[in-house]
Amino acid sequence: MKKFTLSEKYKKAIKDYALAVVAAAVTMGIALATDMAPQYAVVIGALAAPLAKWANKNSKDYGPGSK
Repeated sequence: MKKFTLSEKYKKAIKDYALAVVAAAVTMGIALATDMAPQYAVVIGALAAPLAKWANKNSKDYGPGSK
């Protein structure tokens, strides 16, 4: 049986995707727990996702502009 391995580039991409999923889940959890209006939840989500992306230093290793 072949051993399945991922390159570091793909591991970082998966980690970044998981971080975006967590940011969305936290936003949804806050919105549901506080019973807030949808427009406020959208604003929180619009801020949380870019902040999570900014905090992750792996995103320079893949995607547009990478080597």
